[in-house]
Amino acid sequence: MSGVKLLGINGSPASRRVEWALKIKGVEYEFIEEDLQNKSQLLLESNPVYKKIPVLLHNGKPIAESLVIIEYIDEVFEGPCILPKDPYDRAIARFWAKFLDEKLPAVWKALWSQGEEQEEDKKEAYEVLKVLDNELKDKKFFGGDGIGFVDIAANFVGFWIGIVEEATGVVLVTSENFPNFCAWRNKYLNCDQVKENMPSREMLLGYFKSRVQAVANGPK
Repeated sequence: MSGVKLLGINGSPASRRVEWALKIKGVEYEFIEEDLQNKSQLLLESNPVYKKIPVLLHNGKPIAESLVIIEYIDEVFEGPCILPKDPYDRAIARFWAKFLDEKLPAVWKALWSQGEEQEEDKKEAYEVLKVLDNELKDKKFFGGDGIGFVDIAANFVGFWIGIVEEATGVVLVTSENFPNFCAWRNKYLNCDQVKENMPSREMLLGYFKSRVQAVANGPK
């Protein structure tokens, strides 16, 4: 063991980002599953500011926030580069990863809200998806010909969003509205790297369907 531990949740997009980066670098690590309803003392001590996953522990030193962790992994461990080597390209990659982290909550909200609120949320989600669709014009992946930092950061819209759409019955992404994004997602989902670094689709679908059912059976 390389002195690396990851505090996370198996079905979390943020946790999976970090695991993917560790695997790219060939780093052995211990995964510690957290319960966010009963957070461990280790998590609370390791991330006292946000008190959330993921947290990487490297030789006992904690690093929080998935994108920050990925950059740390890229800089500290030997192996294939995750971020581009060119400073300008690295800056652009950081920009789009930050965009995803800031804007994807709008997409998540549109999948779960209802009624008039959902219609407003959908408009905001469509604007986010439109920006991503435009960025992917004439590109195979965000990183160019191969998967890179931004594609890893985009794992929620690449993998999770379709599962939540199926569970909730809310459709946000169509090839008519977002052709470049859908072309990227199809390539993404058929990439071996993605298949190796994502949780069970069936497990996630069951989880989200149970959430939908719980909402339906909740207080009227």
